[in-house]
Amino acid sequence: MTFEHISVMLEETVSLLQVKPGGIYVDGTLGGGGHSRRILQELQGSGHLYGIDRDPEALVAAGERLSFADNFTAIRGNFHDVRALLEDRGVTAVDGILIDLGVSSHQLDTAERGFSYHADASLDMRMDPEHGMTAAELVNTASKEELTRILRDYGEEKWAARIADIILEHRSRSPIKTTGDLVACVDAAIPRAVRQKDEGHSARRTFQALRIAVNDELDPLEKTLMDMAQMLKPGGRLVALTFHSLEDRIVKQTFRKMARPCICPPKAPICVCGRTPQVRLLGNGTKAGPEEVERNPRSRSAMLRGCERLDAVWNL
Repeated sequence: MTFEHISVMLEETVSLLQVKPGGIYVDGTLGGGGHSRRILQELQGSGHLYGIDRDPEALVAAGERLSFADNFTAIRGNFHDVRALLEDRGVTAVDGILIDLGVSSHQLDTAERGFSYHADASLDMRMDPEHGMTAAELVNTASKEELTRILRDYGEEKWAARIADIILEHRSRSPIKTTGDLVACVDAAIPRAVRQKDEGHSARRTFQALRIAVNDELDPLEKTLMDMAQMLKPGGRLVALTFHSLEDRIVKQTFRKMARPCICPPKAPICVCGRTPQVRLLGNGTKAGPEEVERNPRSRSAMLRGCERLDAVWNL
């Protein structure tokens, strides 16, 4: 199957990154290579672009798609480890970093990856299909308390405790092995009348929560964003594209923390903590326009945010 992915807000994202020929850039979530291709076009054969992804299928597809560029290096790894991955290659400072935190269209549409509730397949959900615990292993071993926490915190699921109950009841009879088994648990837990009023599939929050837990998407994100900002040269930009409120909240709050780091009491007459802004915010966030949403409904929830490194000593 061809690795297909429609890059969301492609032009807006690359424009916000403000690519300069000769610069060093990082695409922390390479995916199908759509954003990387545009960055390479802006680099005009100069500088260098490093593309990071933990999905081997994405690396192969993007490598083929971007084979025209001598100034591109694909790296297998997790963007949470960006500092170590780049330092291993002698890179300690860059001009810009992009991360697209969405699941790729290819991953969603490839049933056997187990991300989609629309097709019955093995319940996997790993971004890197060769490492880590699968979603099936998680739902068959986690306690009711842990499952409830995951569904509530990562999926904002109101029926979290009830779904956890049904999962434990189901697995006491037979293991939950497929996406269909998990959808059946959600359907059994949420009353039909509630499901009929739901906007979209009622299992989407459960699938989102388990995907986040399996891939450890949120817990390291704040530190990762601060590591990335610290790697920027003065004037360098960090751009993040998010697709649900949980990750967008972390991005927004972390960017604001770096832009307004003072921890003095609000009523203090002067700042005594000595913390100075490390970045400036690039607007208040941008959403996909109506024409793009019509072409690509998956862009509906996207939010684009960015910040620019100031010429200041890092003191957070």
